[in-house]
Amino acid sequence: MQPSNITGVIPAVPTPFSLDGKLDAAAFLEHGQWCLDHGASALNILGTTGEANSLSVSLRREIMTVAAENLDRSRLMVGTATPDLATTIDLTQRAESLGYAAALVLPPFYYKPVSEDGLFAWFDRLIAATGTIDLYLYNFPQLTGIVFGPDFATRLKAAHPERIRGAKDSSGDLDYARNLAAIRDFDVFPSSETALAEAATSGFAGCISASVNVNPALADRLWRDQGNDALARQVRALRAGVAAFPLIGAVKHLVRRRTGNAIWTHVMPPNLPITDETARETLASVVLQSERMTA
Repeated sequence: MQPSNITGVIPAVPTPFSLDGKLDAAAFLEHGQWCLDHGASALNILGTTGEANSLSVSLRREIMTVAAENLDRSRLMVGTATPDLATTIDLTQRAESLGYAAALVLPPFYYKPVSEDGLFAWFDRLIAATGTIDLYLYNFPQLTGIVFGPDFATRLKAAHPERIRGAKDSSGDLDYARNLAAIRDFDVFPSSETALAEAATSGFAGCISASVNVNPALADRLWRDQGNDALARQVRALRAGVAAFPLIGAVKHLVRRRTGNAIWTHVMPPNLPITDETARETLASVVLQSERMTA
């Protein structure tokens, strides 16, 4: 398998499902293709925004299949991690068999504290069992309680240079992200599109973000014109407006606003939908402003 070489603006796409937890494949594919047609370089399927860790393994496998059979697989990255190694191997093998470009892998997030050697052993076994698919580390210490330190990332990259391609960093710590990006041949994607303004200077490969589901074209413009201060301010304003609310509920509400499809109202507990009318009006106002910028 050739290296994925994914760069640019990557929405972490949400997952539409009914109240009884069944996937709405048509709605899922419509939104994914809309993103790809409007500035997204690739899609991150079954990440945090996709509520992967609230979904059953069977549903995750179904979503993976639907996406791979109907979207450009060379532009798909999928979250495959669970706390147990066997299921993570199974989902990562599934991603490879379906032709995904890459898998995004959280650390095993139940047992803490975890030693670097223990974390290395977990990834070493995952890599040995999963063929050739590109792997990206998913750093989200606010939820996992585990940080992929630069020394660990360097060690893992050195041991498996053809498999470990980089990382998504959801910590919000740009100094940390810059340190990761200094690792040779290690692509780093901050979780906010605001970081695109310094992508070239900091060595970032793009962004993987929930809020770019709303207006991927605006983020793509900044990716291609990073020195445009006015455009950077517009991107920051949109990100701040959406991130002022719980991201999963806000993104799903805004996808519903775009499509008119009520299926996007549903979120999986413990997350909740955006129901407050003032919040909805605020979100609509923020998005209308961004839409005028890309009209």
